[in-house]
Amino acid sequence: MRATSRLLLAQDAEPPSPQDLETLTLRLRGYMMLAIPVVESAALTWPEGDVPRACALACIGEARMRLRLEPRNSTLTAGIRYAQRLARSVNALCDHYRTVGGEQR
Repeated sequence: MRATSRLLLAQDAEPPSPQDLETLTLRLRGYMMLAIPVVESAALTWPEGDVPRACALACIGEARMRLRLEPRNSTLTAGIRYAQRLARSVNALCDHYRTVGGEQR
């Protein structure tokens, strides 16, 4: 997941071709659809007042919102920006999974 995100977010990332962008976008959307329920389930095991739980749930809300949105226009630049937002959400979901799913309480 993180490796795919790096293809769009790395400082030296080359802009993808339209075909590669479509593939990356679909892959990132799929990762988000898989990660959201896993992170949510893990976060909900934490007590209501815990900061990691609140942060993870906020991230999930933002990720869901990003899945509902589409680029406003169909230019390559708009598609890349959209995919970059998805990539940032994927990274955040991975971070929260590590925190709420893998950390000892």
